[in-house]
Amino acid sequence: MREILHQIAEWHRTGVDCAVATIVGARGSAPCPVGGVMVFADTGSVTGGLTGGCIESDLWHVAAAVMATGRPELRRYADIDAAEAVGLVCGGSIDVLVQPAGARQLPGLAAMSDAIGAGTPVSLVTLVDRGRSMVVTADAVAGTSGEPRLDGAMVGLARARLGGNDTTTTCPESIDGERVVVRSIASPPRLLVYGAVDFARPLIRAATALGFTTTLCDPRSVFATTQRFPEADEVVVDRPDRHLESVDVVPSTSICLLTHDPRFDVPTLVIALRSTAGYVGAMGSRRTHRDRVGRLRAEGVTDSELGRLCSPIGLDLGAVTPAETAVSILAEIVARRRGGSGRALAALGGPIHRGHNGAPDVVAAADPS
Repeated sequence: MREILHQIAEWHRTGVDCAVATIVGARGSAPCPVGGVMVFADTGSVTGGLTGGCIESDLWHVAAAVMATGRPELRRYADIDAAEAVGLVCGGSIDVLVQPAGARQLPGLAAMSDAIGAGTPVSLVTLVDRGRSMVVTADAVAGTSGEPRLDGAMVGLARARLGGNDTTTTCPESIDGERVVVRSIASPPRLLVYGAVDFARPLIRAATALGFTTTLCDPRSVFATTQRFPEADEVVVDRPDRHLESVDVVPSTSICLLTHDPRFDVPTLVIALRSTAGYVGAMGSRRTHRDRVGRLRAEGVTDSELGRLCSPIGLDLGAVTPAETAVSILAEIVARRRGGSGRALAALGGPIHRGHNGAPDVVAAADPS
C-alpha cells in the first residue's frame, strides 16, 4: 500500500491521471482480502494487483472508462466455469470499487503518501456505494462524502482506527446502512537487531522489504558501521541493554538478539521480556537456550515472561545460510503478528487469507447491482 500511495503522489505531481481499484467485499475463497488495492494511470502504467491475473485485464478497461467519465464503478467478480469468461478461478467472489484518483478527484491520496513518509498514522475511509473517499489523520482531513453528516461519521470512524499497531488494517463497517471500508496505515513496525553478526544484514535487508524500520546495535564500533549495514535505518554503537532502555517499545516492535553472548543477552532479555514488544527472539543452540533460561530465572524472570521468548529463534525451515535464517526469523515474526500457525497451508483446512487480528478476512457485501 505504501508503494502504491507513493506512486499516486508522483503521478499527481507530474499531472498524470489515474484510477484506483479497491476490493470492498469478499466471499468464499477470495484471492485477496478486503482493502487490496491496485492503481492504473492514463499513460498505461499499472501498480499493484488484486487476483494474480484473473481480472486485472478487465479492470484496466474499467479504469480507463472511469478516468474518461470521472464516475466510479462497482464491479462484482465471481467464480467462472468457462475459460473465456471474466471472473475468479478460486471459487470465491469479490466486489471491486474503481474510483477516479487524479489530483482533482482524490488530492488527499498525495497527502496520505506524505503522512506515511513522515511516520504519521493515516486512514483512508471509503463510502462504497457512493464511491467517495476521505483521507484522515489525527489533525487533518482531505476529501468529502458530499454530505457533512456523513463526513463527520466517516472521520470519527477513521480516527478510531489510527491507534492500531498493525502496519495496515482494513475493516468493513457501515454508517446508516451504507457500506464503508477503512484502511489504516500506522507507523511502520520496528525491528531492533542486537549483534553485528553475519546473520544481521540479510535479516535487516529482508525486514526492510517487509516495511519495517530497522535498527542495528552492537557495542563494537568496528563492526557496527553503516558500511557493513547500509540497509539499516539506524546503526548504533552501544550496549544492547542500555540502548533498549532508551527505546520506546510498543506492541509493533520486534526484538532479535543475535549476539550469543550472555553478558549482553541476559540483561537485554530481562528488559525485552518485561516490555510490550510483540516479538522477542534470541539466537543460539538448544544448549545455549537452556543456559540462558537458567540465567534469566536467576535474574527473577518469571515463567510467564519466559513464555514470550522465541528461542532458538525462527521457524523450522531447515535454514542453513544467513539469508535462509533471515527468512526463518521473519516468518516467525509474521506468524506472531498475524496469528498464523507456522504450519504448511497444505496441512490445514479453512480460509487461507486471514485478517489483521488473525480471523479470516472475508466479509459479506451487498449486491452492487
